[in-house]
Amino acid sequence: MKQLWAGIDAGKAHHHCVVIDSDGTQLLSRRVANDEADLTTLVDNVLDLADGGGVMWAVDLNSGGAGLLIALLADRDQKLLYLPGRIVYHAAAGYRGDSKTDAKDAAIIADQARMRRDLHPMRVDDEISVELKILTSRRTDLMRDRTRAINRLRALLTGYFPALERALDVRNSVGGLILLTTYQTPDGLRKLGTTKLEAWLRKKKAYNASRIADTAIEAANVQLVRVAGQDVAASTVGRLAHQILNLNVELRELDSSIEERFRRHRHAEVIESMPGFGPLLGAELLAATGGDVAAFGTADRLAGISGLAPVPRDSGRVSGNLRRPRRYDRRLLRAFYLSAQLSIRHNAQSQLFYDRKRAEGKRHTQAILALARRRLNVLWAMLRDDAVYRQGPSIASAG
Repeated sequence: MKQLWAGIDAGKAHHHCVVIDSDGTQLLSRRVANDEADLTTLVDNVLDLADGGGVMWAVDLNSGGAGLLIALLADRDQKLLYLPGRIVYHAAAGYRGDSKTDAKDAAIIADQARMRRDLHPMRVDDEISVELKILTSRRTDLMRDRTRAINRLRALLTGYFPALERALDVRNSVGGLILLTTYQTPDGLRKLGTTKLEAWLRKKKAYNASRIADTAIEAANVQLVRVAGQDVAASTVGRLAHQILNLNVELRELDSSIEERFRRHRHAEVIESMPGFGPLLGAELLAATGGDVAAFGTADRLAGISGLAPVPRDSGRVSGNLRRPRRYDRRLLRAFYLSAQLSIRHNAQSQLFYDRKRAEGKRHTQAILALARRRLNVLWAMLRDDAVYRQGPSIASAG
């Protein structure tokens, strides 16, 4: 029975597929549209070539434009490997010629899948984890938009009204943002006065309206000079304040949606029982792992992918150098790092482990990373055994 390897160079509108046999001989090279009918025909043709034998598919994307292809192959119970683009890029140097085409990339993908033994089969993530991946990515985008808007607002306000910028904490004060949607200039605030401003803020349901009004009028009274460009800058500040308030509303709604979906996942109770993990960090963990850490094989491999397992950088007579790997999943590292940092405040074992690492001369970041590595092992065992966290000596006493 034949064993074939089908390499697919995936794209947004089209894919290119190359099929080879065990000798590396090309049996098929075809460009197909990213369309269900065309992809179904391709799969049927490749299976016909196999004539009852096995086909190992390989693709250089694990989401995005390859989503339909991956779902179709999973529906047909086909084996699929994932080769990251960097592997294909570096492997291309070992093949003849400097040309780069979709057909050549597909052939390289198929040949690498034929020769390598370190590639793991792809699996389709569970529905809730896919939804959480979409929602947490959207939340990251919104948080970045909010940070950019706040920084721009503060820069503009500092340029023409620095006293008010110093007095208002627009990052954490909704009342300050409400004020800036309408009143942004020293002369405008002085003209309104404390009493009317406080009444206006109360009407807008601003928290601590009296303090905000006093602070704003005090800032206005110390600046009598009008800065050039004030009117345009103030108008822009008003629009930015509206934008930030709208982003705050969207983020609250998104957080509620993320929490609701997270709590429906089968691992939610186990993950949230671990000190430092709440619905948001738990959702990021599920999104990054596809909802099943067992797919990584071992806790050590998950730690390596998360950037928590140092790798040796030895050369010649220099040995014993350990460094963080250059390639790792930053989402996973963020989830484990932040949860470890939060656990210090609420868990005595984590605090003891952290204090011991600091006493050994570790910097704060190094101690947190060491704690995150130990907690990863614990969480792995919890998920493997479907057991919630229980206070014990394991983290504190681990070396």
